[in-house]
Amino acid sequence: MSFHRRLLLLFALTVAVSVAAVTGIVSSMSRRAFERANDQRTSALVKQFYQEYERRGEEVAHKIAASASTPEARDMAIAAAQPNPNPNYNAFLDTAQSIAQTQRLDFLEFVDDQGTIISSAQWPAKFRYKEPLAASPAPPNPFLKAEETPAGTMLGLFSIHTATTGDRKLSVIGGVRLDSSFLSSLDLPDGMRVLFYENLDPKTGFRSSRLFTASGGIDDAQPLSPLIENVIRAPQETSTTVRWNSGEEETVNAFPLTGENRQVLGILLVGSSRRIYNELRGEIRSAALLAVGVGLLLAVVLSSWAAARVTRPVKELAHAAHDVAAGNWDTQVRAHSNDELGELANSFNRMTRDLVEQRERLVQSERVAAWRELARRLAHELKNPLFPLQLTVENLVRSREQDPQLFEETFRESAAALLSEIANLKNIVARFSEFSKMPQPHFQRVQLNVLLENLANTHKAQLEAACIRYELELGARDPIAADPDLLHRAVSNLILNAIEAMPKGGTLTLRASETPSSARIEVSDTGSGLAPEESARLFTPYYTSKPQGTGLGLAMVQSIISDHGGRISVSSQPGQGTTFIIELPRHREKLSASSGTHV
Repeated sequence: MSFHRRLLLLFALTVAVSVAAVTGIVSSMSRRAFERANDQRTSALVKQFYQEYERRGEEVAHKIAASASTPEARDMAIAAAQPNPNPNYNAFLDTAQSIAQTQRLDFLEFVDDQGTIISSAQWPAKFRYKEPLAASPAPPNPFLKAEETPAGTMLGLFSIHTATTGDRKLSVIGGVRLDSSFLSSLDLPDGMRVLFYENLDPKTGFRSSRLFTASGGIDDAQPLSPLIENVIRAPQETSTTVRWNSGEEETVNAFPLTGENRQVLGILLVGSSRRIYNELRGEIRSAALLAVGVGLLLAVVLSSWAAARVTRPVKELAHAAHDVAAGNWDTQVRAHSNDELGELANSFNRMTRDLVEQRERLVQSERVAAWRELARRLAHELKNPLFPLQLTVENLVRSREQDPQLFEETFRESAAALLSEIANLKNIVARFSEFSKMPQPHFQRVQLNVLLENLANTHKAQLEAACIRYELELGARDPIAADPDLLHRAVSNLILNAIEAMPKGGTLTLRASETPSSARIEVSDTGSGLAPEESARLFTPYYTSKPQGTGLGLAMVQSIISDHGGRISVSSQPGQGTTFIIELPRHREKLSASSGTHV
């Protein structure tokens, strides 16, 4: 990626992150402000509801007390006080209805101290039925109660009043319905509404017909079902955000209302529209998008200006660096300013001048060091066979001077020794010559799995003779482009090194694996391993850790792998064995040019 694009990306990210952060903060603050305002309005509306609840409860209590003070109520109290175990209440069958109409009560019952209903306004047929409330301690007024009527179960706000005549009591129980008219008396702020759910039959589950507002029932009640069911299961204040089928969102707070036995009989639902908040959030997002657009435009302009000012000297430095890498160490760049870029250009020029000077010194020192090392290795290698040659010739001269008759016998023995040492000299010269004349690879299609199997078979006898067990882990299915002979030679050299590293036996593991772009060969032994300093110098020409050796074997392997465009490395620790790792590119462009598959 070019510097200009990086700079543009940096500016764009800065603008985007900044705008996103500001947008997030503003959105969060707006949401918290909306929630605080919503909580305040909801609390005020709930407080208003309970105030109306208490006010109507007081009205009901006054009306019940007034009903208990009527002449008809006194007649019922006198009848209930008669010692007759089965008093005659037939005369009062319709009394409760007339009193209820007068007092504007939806529910009214007169009950004696035995819990027997004397008269019922809402259901006259309950005459002489039992009313449990009269036989138990009276609940505090007012209270909610689910009342059965011929039209079905209804929820009402009730009050109870007890009148005493002698030692007998007359209980007056009555109330008004809790319906839409109750909700219509509330003063609702803009964007808010109140709903009420009557939980008259918990066994039937949620029923949309039991949910109503100040204007009546609602058509789309199902989204409130989970909230209502949660409040019924756990009677406590709960809130949630409801998304209606129309797409509108509403925050709904639910407040349970319990009856005389603490059961949930009703649920007050306060809904607050999120339309204003959603519109505000949309405006914030629109403003953020506009800011991002303007910011990106500025980022393009600023990045272009900055890139034009910075990129030109940087590009000149990059081209100069490429020239230096290509070998032109005399490259210089022109300083355009006195700032950091100008200082960088001057530093680059000083560096190239220093490199030229150091190159000359380095070339000279390396040339001298290379000749010295070559002379040392050649002197060392040639010294060993020359010493026996000298001794053999001296023995021949001595034997001819001392005893000419024994010269023939000594000559035959000395000639054999001379030929052997001369052969050794020729072998040394051949190894050095071989290393200097390494051929370039001839690329063909090579299957690494087949190559390692062939190598294992080739060295099988040597491995068995050395008590070495070998393992093959072949995971390279696709061919690569390589020189099969050179590759065979390189891996074979590593196998021979592994055999020498395990004089008391062990395990040799040959692995082949692959990636989409390369292949990998591993040769592992369980020998004594190498010290870190030995691993570091292992591929240096003429370096060897063996008593007898030229140090050219691994250098030759590294040369073969390098000619293939690969690399070789070693992983070893003392006492834990050694692993040589060869990584080779696939050279896909050479695969199509080669025909057939070798090894």
